[in-house]
Amino acid sequence: MNKKIIIVLILIVLALFVYQIAFKEKEPEYTLAEAKIDTVVQEVSETGMVKRGEKLELSFESAGRIAAVNVIVGDIVKAGQSLARLETSQLQIRLQEAAAALKLVQAELDKLLSGASAETIRVAQTTVDNAEISLENAQQNEQNVKIIAQENIEQDYEDALNSLDSAYLKIYNAYNEIDSLQRTYFSSNDQESITAKGNKTTIENAMLQVEPYISAAKSSGENESIDTALIEAKSALDEIYGALETTRETCEEITYRDAVSSTDKTALDTQKTNINTSLTSIISAQQSIASTKLTNTSNISTAESSTATAQGVLKSAQDNLALTTADPRQEDIVLCQAQVQRAQANAALLQNQITKATLFSPTNGQVIEVNKKVGEMVQATEIIVAVLPSVPFEIETDIYEEDVVKISIGNPVDISLIAFPDQIFKGSVRSIAPAEEELEGVVYYEIIIAFSEEAEKIPEGVKQGMTADLIIETVRKENVLVVAEEAVQKKDDKVFVEVLIDGKIKERKIETGLLGSDDMIEITSGLEAGEKVIIR
Repeated sequence: MNKKIIIVLILIVLALFVYQIAFKEKEPEYTLAEAKIDTVVQEVSETGMVKRGEKLELSFESAGRIAAVNVIVGDIVKAGQSLARLETSQLQIRLQEAAAALKLVQAELDKLLSGASAETIRVAQTTVDNAEISLENAQQNEQNVKIIAQENIEQDYEDALNSLDSAYLKIYNAYNEIDSLQRTYFSSNDQESITAKGNKTTIENAMLQVEPYISAAKSSGENESIDTALIEAKSALDEIYGALETTRETCEEITYRDAVSSTDKTALDTQKTNINTSLTSIISAQQSIASTKLTNTSNISTAESSTATAQGVLKSAQDNLALTTADPRQEDIVLCQAQVQRAQANAALLQNQITKATLFSPTNGQVIEVNKKVGEMVQATEIIVAVLPSVPFEIETDIYEEDVVKISIGNPVDISLIAFPDQIFKGSVRSIAPAEEELEGVVYYEIIIAFSEEAEKIPEGVKQGMTADLIIETVRKENVLVVAEEAVQKKDDKVFVEVLIDGKIKERKIETGLLGSDDMIEITSGLEAGEKVIIR
């Protein structure tokens, strides 16, 4: 009897075990994540290249053979330092020829006074033939010089229009920045707020004053209109820079020193830098136009002088031939004396060309290119030496059009240089190009990143062209409710999460905000901190 009871009990236990295996509910397959208060940061990552200003490409005004190169790549040079020199042996020969021509016309004068021989008459005829060829060459050269002069001045005015466009954009950005700063911090009636409001008005008035001049210059394209716009832009930028500088000083007053954020101060400093850069660009455009006009006047004058000289030589040769075959007259003697004077002028012109055969550095900087060696031939305007001006380093990068809309002037940037892998440098977005660049069918915009003002932290080994990895912080929101993005579900027009409440899963409609670069997303409504959401 006891044995049967034991068998029954064993069967009951086995039956219960089989039941549990067959009918036990499976555990749900999901993980839980907690909604929490945290910081959401949106970033754009890109690579860029270290640069140091725009290189200056230097060339000779005329063709020739290199006689000396006085610098090598890497040399530090000062403004006015001799960089290279052309051979002047041919000019020296021509100068000797000019001196010989001077002697010749002097001899012709002497012969005129003593009477001409048949041989002298033949020489005079040859001189006429040669003078005609020289005149034709001089006239062709004069035409070429005038064409080049027109092209150069047109390019300068086109560059000036670009500078005006850039200046207005920076003025507009400066106004937006100071408007935001004033409304955020200086809305009271204390002296600092009155100053900030006044500076904002100054910038706004300057922007409104200069805009019609820039618009008129762009629409008409006339040189006088562009000149006027440059003058007005320079005046406006001067006023705006002063207003920005005064506002920056106001931010450091005791009452506002801690109230105004470092980010806004940095943004204001960036606007000052941008305005100063535009001011420099406008002044440079004015100087370039003035310089080109002077150069054009000089070159055209020289070419016209050469043509006039050739015409004079031809006429002198013709007159000399007539004079040679005629009896000497007082008028002929005077004319021959004039030929002597013209020959003297030609010799002086050649001497001036010899003087211009030396290339000088226009600025303090560092030699980054030497494109020619001693003995090589060069053409006029061919680049011989390139100098990089002594200006601070910056980073240049191209940002895809989908990302550039997220970026603003002043955004902070972490900079990693491949050559210095253990260091992170701080910087900020200094400028965003208004015009696009197309690379292999994809639209990009050029962004310039400025290093922070702590220049002493940049190693001396940083060089032009180094590769930089950039992380641009575009938006930061602190103390906001966030969850993992993978917990957020979408169905039709509904955005929701699944919430675990008392062991049961319920759908909860939510509204989302900023999506961070770490795949955490801001929840603006529908959840509270500490709630558990489902990630499947």
